[in-house]
Amino acid sequence: MDDCLIRNARLADGRAVSISIRAGLIAGLTDAAAPAPAVGQVLDAAGMLVLPGFTDGHLHLDKTMLGLPWRPHNAAPSVRGRIEAEKEFRRRETSPLAERGAVRLLEMALKHGTISLRTHVDVDDVTRLDHLAQILALRDAWRGRVDIQIVAFPQSGVLACAPVHALLDEAMGMGADLVGGLDPIGCDGDLKGQLDILFALAGRHGRGIDIHLHDGGEAGLSEIADIAARTRAAGLGGQVTISHAFALADADERQLAAHCALLREAGVAILSSIPGGERCPPIPALRAAGVPVFFGSDNVRDCWNPATVVGMAERMMLAAHRFGLRSDESLSGLLDHVTGIAHAVTGLGAGAVDVGRPADLLVFDVQHVPQLVVERSLPVAVMKGGILQAGVLSAAGEPATR
Repeated sequence: MDDCLIRNARLADGRAVSISIRAGLIAGLTDAAAPAPAVGQVLDAAGMLVLPGFTDGHLHLDKTMLGLPWRPHNAAPSVRGRIEAEKEFRRRETSPLAERGAVRLLEMALKHGTISLRTHVDVDDVTRLDHLAQILALRDAWRGRVDIQIVAFPQSGVLACAPVHALLDEAMGMGADLVGGLDPIGCDGDLKGQLDILFALAGRHGRGIDIHLHDGGEAGLSEIADIAARTRAAGLGGQVTISHAFALADADERQLAAHCALLREAGVAILSSIPGGERCPPIPALRAAGVPVFFGSDNVRDCWNPATVVGMAERMMLAAHRFGLRSDESLSGLLDHVTGIAHAVTGLGAGAVDVGRPADLLVFDVQHVPQLVVERSLPVAVMKGGILQAGVLSAAGEPATR
């Protein structure tokens, strides 16, 4: 399907257009009433909403148990306890990750409109580089359906787990896209030591960094400030993400303003899964301060979390609920966190429906974005590179399929 035309599409800004696609890219946007160019195939969106494909900015394909029988969830109360419990599970469960649930999770994500994602893959003394090798193979197998970006994630620590430093270096050579990290103070007890290693690896391999920060309070805020300073000094603006950043939820007004300025000026992004409890960063305030924030699923039925909230429409609704967003304007603004901002930070996804962008498109049977968010709608069609991957669209002249 090198040449395709989608007629009667409605964009997020309300425009009714025809979308011409050539060689997997959007070649033109014309008024729906204008004559359509001659193409190989004409599909009819029947006035439905067409959006760019969603990007899930934080997933753990190697952790999910969606392919296994239900496992009673007995999460330990601490991060360290959960890490050790998960490692013990992995010592016992040796089935391939694709069978354990990684493929099923990709299928679910695609059905919900996720066309690109960033996944963290554990590198430690139990899995070593085996899980990374499996996810690299899965990325190749899914190429053309879902774009997958991989973070080599040292969940057991960089200093606290002896083999990890060398394994992270090797992971970059194998094809991991980013260097990961975890709680330099809470996990390794050495802020400078862990960050020295991570930034050295990023510099040596020309990669970005995505670091989990669960540490709260003054410790977490000091980590955020140090990461921002190092990012600025290394010229890595736009290539560093802090996932979770729970400490920002603990900051007072003065501290929040100061740390937002540091993040904005350094070009450090924040990833949030919109967690429950009291540990969610104040996303509207971060956005108002110019800090790029994008959304992700995080854990999906694994040792950390029994839930299966996968779709980015669901994630937008969690943000709307969490922050009391009710106006059409505020609900519409959430779309940017899973499209435009996510694209700007990760390079994944089309980011927008525009000429020259990849024809990674979602079709929703709703009137507008606010309805999509509050109803957590599934797309009726998912298109990657101009090729339908899920759902259906009727050929022009045929009855609409909804």
